[in-house]
Amino acid sequence: MPTLDKVSVDLMVVLGTTTMPIHQVMRLSRGAIIELDSTEQDEVKVLANNLPVASGVVVVNRNRIAVEVKNMLPKAAGQR
Repeated sequence: MPTLDKVSVDLMVVLGTTTMPIHQVMRLSRGAIIELDSTEQDEVKVLANNLPVASGVVVVNRNRIAVEVKNMLPKAAGQR
């Protein structure tokens, strides 16, 4: 499928979220640790071009980190 070679998709995996006051964000430096609202056993969200497409779990194998997709989400109304 050579026509798909030029298609660009931004993938993002969301491990968790948090809320912080802007003054705390401004004081963050390299190596800062930010606590999230999830644990390592929680599912992660997979987004393609900022749209949720799947959920899965984080898998660590030696020094490699991956996401194992568990569920593909149905297309939202209006998505192609």
